[in-house]
Amino acid sequence: MRPTRVKPISYVKANAADLIRELAETREPLVITQNGQARAVMQDVATYEATQETLALLKILALGKRQLDEGKAIPLAEAVRRLRARRARRK
Repeated sequence: MRPTRVKPISYVKANAADLIRELAETREPLVITQNGQARAVMQDVATYEATQETLALLKILALGKRQLDEGKAIPLAEAVRRLRARRARRK
């Protein structure tokens, strides 16, 4: 993996179209600086969407772990029994 690319905002303004094409091709983020300090990160849409999906899955896992820690979980056999009972009532 290449080191993170860093460009000043003036470069981004002058080369926006090329940078967008590059981001799509390389799928590597670009750190944008202003007055020598990192201010933003630019990335392609596909990578952004994949990151959002990963974060959503991690949140679900964290919620499940918290529910387990709080004793809010039930054994699988009990969950199946409840689902079957609910289905039987609907028929």
